[in-house]
Amino acid sequence: MQTADVVAVDLGASSGRVMLGHAGQEVLDLTEVSRFVNRPVQAAGTLYWDVLALYAGAVEGIRTAARAAGRLDGIGVDSWAVDYGLLDRSGQLLGNPVHYRDHRTDGVMDKVVADLGADFLYQRTGLQLLPINTIYQLASARGTAPLQVADRLLMIPDLMGFWLTGEGVGEVTNASTTGLLDIRTRRWSAEICDRLGVDVGLLPPVQEPGTQVGTLLAEAHHVVAATPVPVWAVGSHDTASAVVGVPARSERFAYISCGTWSLVGLELDHPVLTEDSRRANFTNELGVDGTVRYLRNVMGLWLLQESLRTWEDDGVAVPLDRLLREAADVPAMSRLIDPDDPDLLPPGDMPSRIADACRRHGQPVPQTPAETVRCVLDSLALAYRRTVRRAQELSGRQVDVVHLVGGGARNDLLCQLTADACGLPVEAGPVEAAALGNVLVQARAVGAVPAELAGMRDLLRRTQQIRRFEPSGSSTAWDDAERRLVADD
Repeated sequence: MQTADVVAVDLGASSGRVMLGHAGQEVLDLTEVSRFVNRPVQAAGTLYWDVLALYAGAVEGIRTAARAAGRLDGIGVDSWAVDYGLLDRSGQLLGNPVHYRDHRTDGVMDKVVADLGADFLYQRTGLQLLPINTIYQLASARGTAPLQVADRLLMIPDLMGFWLTGEGVGEVTNASTTGLLDIRTRRWSAEICDRLGVDVGLLPPVQEPGTQVGTLLAEAHHVVAATPVPVWAVGSHDTASAVVGVPARSERFAYISCGTWSLVGLELDHPVLTEDSRRANFTNELGVDGTVRYLRNVMGLWLLQESLRTWEDDGVAVPLDRLLREAADVPAMSRLIDPDDPDLLPPGDMPSRIADACRRHGQPVPQTPAETVRCVLDSLALAYRRTVRRAQELSGRQVDVVHLVGGGARNDLLCQLTADACGLPVEAGPVEAAALGNVLVQARAVGAVPAELAGMRDLLRRTQQIRRFEPSGSSTAWDDAERRLVADD
């Protein structure tokens, strides 16, 4: 096959998009055919995902892509991690999936870790301790009616795949974020499930990226096609697809997949399961082609997104490009916070919580939106610096460049601050790395693009826009800023 036309359904925590990819040995084009809002719903004290709206948006996008392409060689779905839907024996959804920002997991992680043991969990799963992880969501749901009657648990992209094909499988990169998968065997851990009190039979068969989930059901979207349309397993955790979409030249790179969350780390051949790694709270998540994504979650652009939403609700909305220009004139590192402060995780009035965090750290309180934005971006860059440096120390892998992909690659100020903080060049782009990684895995499955990750990344470098930011200034100021923030804690 010379070229392939495939659909990437890429679901993010704030929006979903459907992309039509055209890929071959010398071509890689991506066209956005639809975009839709992903807005959670608060009902009766619980925060839910509106998963049916997401599916409807995906289906409409697939329809549009099929009309535009004339034929489709595949469909792949990627999304955020940790959240899931429960199905009964007949395949019916047992209620909307609960959002990871819901309060039901408050305090649950500490209880589970005290019961099972932090070292026990890390040696088997390789995961950092995050209260949003699936294992803690399930622990909080023990004894509830949906979990008691459920026949199958499917992660969000697997649930979409089930509705598209009728096949319920568990793609491995997303499964590895649950806290239920053995990092070494790439299979569900019956030992963890037993100790958690979860029936391992609830979990679907594990599938690797590049394998076929099934064939598109006719009733899924009523696309008329000359031949059946395969649905492919891709790196269904959007970060796994985004890392495929990193245009690296060698293995000596760090990546920042920068969206609502920032996933900061390295691509390795084997997990790092040392005690130092566990204490540093680094995670080992599985990637495409047997790789390991060794990383830490940093709160990311959620801080900026929620601030913008709050200002808009208050009637003082300012265009982001103007805010970034004004933020560039705010004195550097005059206000610093910990982006991973748990108080910043839930939705709500983010500028007020950032102001409170500044007070707690003894920092000047932001007086303008531009000062708040500069506080967020300086704090993120400092967190990226700390994470990239620690990842190198713990893994023994040195890096020469930081690749920043995702929506944050559009933010010139953040990219330059990251280069300055890390003391390394930052290559920004592609923005749609997750969708491109999704497309590439599908196109490889049908023989249209190089078979190796290195070949796919070479294709990315030749076809996608990538901008380079060189570090400027002295690292001393960043050293001092980090010491100041640590001392304030």
